Amino acid sequence: MPASLFSRCRSVLVFDTETSGLSPTGDEIIEFAAVKLAMQDGQIAVTAEEDEFIRRRDDRRLPPRITALTGITDEVLREEGISKQAFAALLAELLDGETMLAAYNAQFDLLFLYYFLAQYGDARILREKPKLDVLTVYRDRRPYPHRLNDAIFAYGLQEKVCNSHRAIDDVRATAELLRAMQAERADLDGAGRPGALCRPVRLFPEIRRVRAAHRLGAVPPTARGAAAAV
Repeated sequence: MPASLFSRCRSVLVFDTETSGLSPTGDEIIEFAAVKLAMQDGQIAVTAEEDEFIRRRDDRRLPPRITALTGITDEVLREEGISKQAFAALLAELLDGETMLAAYNAQFDLLFLYYFLAQYGDARILREKPKLDVLTVYRDRRPYPHRLNDAIFAYGLQEKVCNSHRAIDDVRATAELLRAMQAERADLDGAGRPGALCRPVRLFPEIRRVRAAHRLGAVPPTARGAAAAV
């Protein structure tokens, strides 16, 4: 894979989350997985891989639909999950240095990370990082539909990876997809052609609205930290 993906960073952190629902302010990250990629001796190498369950606040129970979708149970979170403080420390370690963040449908996962770090860490560590939404690149290159599973089949990766609604499987699939996309057209750094769709993810409208509400004193406690930090 050509090195242009690393023209703006020393490493790429491909990550995914599983969550207890769809609201960054009301729901929680219950699984986080990441693969860190870097150039070593002219080749792309995996330099770190993480897969952690995160315990919920006050041992809240998961909605049955989330367990059915992911296979993650309340017992798994209680017995195998790490604390939120430990998760915040892990994120700080993974994001240290010149690292680009990459995910499939990155805006969803990044919103959850922003709100989490605003409460348990420092959300500012996300603000300066370049960000790549692999879904946006795929939309630029292939017609609808645009699910991760569609991308896996479009690039002939179905024998190498799987899409299982588990964070670690989705991360490995997204990392392989990045390799295939770079081999197809080496412009994932966003340079070299007008209108490249792999530009960094911007400050999201949802966060801007939270910041405005925060100034008016209308933000719930779970969202106030995120509003102040981004």
